Amino acid sequence: MAGSVDVAALASKIITNMEKVIVGKRPQLVIALAAYFSEGHILLEDVPGVAKTMFARALSRSVGCTFKRLQCTPDLLPTDITGVSIFNQKTTEFEFRAGPIFTQTLLADEINRATPRAQSALLEAMAERRVSVDGNTYSLKQPFLVIATQNPVDHEGTFPLPEAQLDRFLVRLTLGYPTLDDESKMLSRMQKVHPIDDLGIVSNANEVIAAQEAVRDVHVDDKVRRYIVEVIHATREHEDIAMGGSPRASIALFRISQALAAIQGRDYVLPDDVKKMAQHVLNHRLILKPESRLRRRTTAQVVQSVLVDSRVPLIDRQIAEAVDHFQ
Repeated sequence: MAGSVDVAALASKIITNMEKVIVGKRPQLVIALAAYFSEGHILLEDVPGVAKTMFARALSRSVGCTFKRLQCTPDLLPTDITGVSIFNQKTTEFEFRAGPIFTQTLLADEINRATPRAQSALLEAMAERRVSVDGNTYSLKQPFLVIATQNPVDHEGTFPLPEAQLDRFLVRLTLGYPTLDDESKMLSRMQKVHPIDDLGIVSNANEVIAAQEAVRDVHVDDKVRRYIVEVIHATREHEDIAMGGSPRASIALFRISQALAAIQGRDYVLPDDVKKMAQHVLNHRLILKPESRLRRRTTAQVVQSVLVDSRVPLIDRQIAEAVDHFQ
């Protein structure tokens, strides 16, 4: 694997550690880690009680990064997120008191309960890894990750995330309910103490940053790059879609495909990597036409139809591997 860190080994170590707390959700852990290694942010959309908060805490603790939780409410102000300058009577000067966004992993719990004004305080930090307050700009400590949660069922007293905010999240994930066996295993583990309390640190911020840099070196064939762009363009031209994927969506799908390849121990991207990540990257970015919503069409159905209709390229490495397999 290119770079100074073995991305596949690091990912395996982190996922194994997180599974001490998050039971039976390995596919979601892989996707979340791919987003993390792509320097992207994660939107967890699910009903209460399925370990969304534990998911964020387990990831942060596993890599030894600082963690802060922001409970979003309708009365939350932007300064409650970014921080505020307070007058110090002793020094007769204003001093900046940093808000919870000054951390390496921020959990924005129930983000859709914050007003659009408060939500906007996250935009600069998510896009540029910096915060501007009172004319001053502060850089955030790397690696910086926002994990936001929202309940897709309860809409009373909520403010739907605007498209510009949704577009900042690289992936949207759903954890879902555990299976009967997994839930039984979870109860057994939590009989005396919560496993998050004893979760150890298996990596560090420097290794995560090194993995993020190594991911950028993963080779993407011209045919695969063209395939990504064709998929995004197909969403813009689809009859059910009012607004398709943006260029940011193309970049997101490109980056996370690189990360998935690296996590699986490859130094090149396959078209299958793109197909596996397309739903998670595109579902929350597409806007259906009103008439399509009335016909009960979903963005997931649209993305699936686009993937079915798009011609999947065969790259040189796939051909070479197929020849080796038959020899």
